[in-house]
Amino acid sequence: MALDENHIWQPTPDDIESAQVTALARRLGVRDYEALCDLSLDDPETYWREIVSFCGIQWSRDYERYCDLSRGAPLPRWFVGGELNWVDTILDNREAAGRTAIVAEREDGSARSVTYRELADEVRSLAAGLLRLGLKRGDRIGLLMENGIEASVSLLAIAHIGAIVVPLFSGFGTDAIVARLGPCGARALIATSGFQRRGRFVSTRETIATVRAALPGLELLILKRSPEDKSTPDIAGGTHEWAQVLAPAASAPPSARMAPNDPFMVIFTSGTTGKPKGAVHVHGGFPIKIAHDSAIHFDVAPGDVFCWPADMGWIAGSLILASALMRGATLVCYDGAPDYPDWSRMAGLIERYRVTHFGSAPTLVRGFASNEVKSTSADLSSLRLLITAGESIAPEHFIWFERHFGRGVCPLINYTGGTEVSGGLLSSVVVKPIVPAGFNSRSPGVAADVVDPEGRSLTGAIGELAIRAPFVGMTASFWQDDERYLDSYWRTIPGLWIHGDLAMRTEDGNYFMLGRSDDTIKIAGKRVGPAEVEEILVEIEGVVEAAVIGADDPVKGQAIVVFLTCRDAPGDIAGIATARIQERLGRPFAPRAVFVVPQLPKTRSSKIMRRVIRSVYSRTPAGDLSSLVNPEAIAEIERIVQQA
Repeated sequence: MALDENHIWQPTPDDIESAQVTALARRLGVRDYEALCDLSLDDPETYWREIVSFCGIQWSRDYERYCDLSRGAPLPRWFVGGELNWVDTILDNREAAGRTAIVAEREDGSARSVTYRELADEVRSLAAGLLRLGLKRGDRIGLLMENGIEASVSLLAIAHIGAIVVPLFSGFGTDAIVARLGPCGARALIATSGFQRRGRFVSTRETIATVRAALPGLELLILKRSPEDKSTPDIAGGTHEWAQVLAPAASAPPSARMAPNDPFMVIFTSGTTGKPKGAVHVHGGFPIKIAHDSAIHFDVAPGDVFCWPADMGWIAGSLILASALMRGATLVCYDGAPDYPDWSRMAGLIERYRVTHFGSAPTLVRGFASNEVKSTSADLSSLRLLITAGESIAPEHFIWFERHFGRGVCPLINYTGGTEVSGGLLSSVVVKPIVPAGFNSRSPGVAADVVDPEGRSLTGAIGELAIRAPFVGMTASFWQDDERYLDSYWRTIPGLWIHGDLAMRTEDGNYFMLGRSDDTIKIAGKRVGPAEVEEILVEIEGVVEAAVIGADDPVKGQAIVVFLTCRDAPGDIAGIATARIQERLGRPFAPRAVFVVPQLPKTRSSKIMRRVIRSVYSRTPAGDLSSLVNPEAIAEIERIVQQA
């Protein structure tokens, strides 16, 4: 790979001394971070006992054993004999009671905040109201709501009563919602009546009505009325106003007593084909892993201010909520477009609330870089740490983000995991040097490796990202579909979790992600990851984004096809792109075709959907498209390809 191997972050002695991970290492009596990682795998019982103490995880009954593998590695049971409800760690944090828990700014600029004490009261009020409506432990409850205090309260209240939340992207249409609520037999839906997007009110009432008609088992609708919603209230037929459901907090019983392996969330992720997969997360899994990662990788401490705008319908929504609130930090939410009314919006948010930790998807970073004057126009001096996650990031954009948002003094933490694994498999820590676009560590407690098709470890070569042992935070199977879960992760190479990502580990212990393994391109027996080619393309002046796919070729097996979005690019951008790839990778990798398109199909979490582009190009079924935020991109690409 053509990477700048110079370290963009070099920790000072003060950085190392003040880091959360250093404090943890001292408590465990190990000399440094590498020894901590070794301990996490060699003696996980000791490691996780200290983690739950260090992170202040509250138990109603202490656990006896860290893990039980009697059902086999794919189906572990965590913290055996224990009892907890993960929201207690947030709501019963007496040290944080008077501290601001959440600040929520709407797209129109209005804002509201709650302290930890007020958050606890609101969660208990809604929990009491849900119980009065007849909802109970184990019920599945959909959550279709824009990011903010009400969405956070709703998610926590569902877990408080022992029910199971099913997060839904606020921009989903009817089919996508039905495909998620139907298979898990949801009894209720907590939804917003609409939200603002780029100054326009987007009503969800029609979509919700269609969903209810399609799902007779959806007995209850709890509707949060948007301030912009001027329609006549409809409280008939099992519909209740969110604000009217709230009951006195004092009437709420204690949170439901849950076993660590009881589910609190079923979150669906799109499959390459067929129906979405419902990853099951449990009280003693996801929240503990996220509290761990927030301390170890994000270096979050009580009193920090954490902002990472994301929709509650994706794994990032609950991950961000837990990252801040499980650590006693302040969570800053934003429910609108990040570039509305212009590209200064995020910088202004950072300045207004003195954000210390800011996260962004690479797509948004590219937008910032293309609008540098506006995007960096506010005071960013409060920032101490940056995070990027969601897809591969090119070194040049990694460096830009660290130097412009981070002012060259903030570590930029690259973080990769996924819906099925809660938090990070690979990430970085502030106590080690960081290279552009790389990860300087596997996550402690996760036996991550890069392997060949036979499961042998690789260094200096592209392989599959694999996990060699069960890990806290992994999905407890798919909802009522163990076989699909086992097929997806455990049967490609028996005994290993194969994550579906291409990766490379370097001799000096850094890792790089190279795209999804089902996106791998093989040209005359040579294997290349699309991200490796895309990194070359985004270095070209005028190229904003790139997507590279492999197309069938009768001679080479596959050939590279390139799709670019551009701004003020040279007229011969196709020729320039071809020459640049040949120069850097060699003539065999010269693309068959280069297309300039208005936009690339993406999910709401900003992942570019290469499989959709590949399907359009090859004229084959595209599979599940419900997670696309811009489905119109498909027709645009189809038209341009056909005209070529």
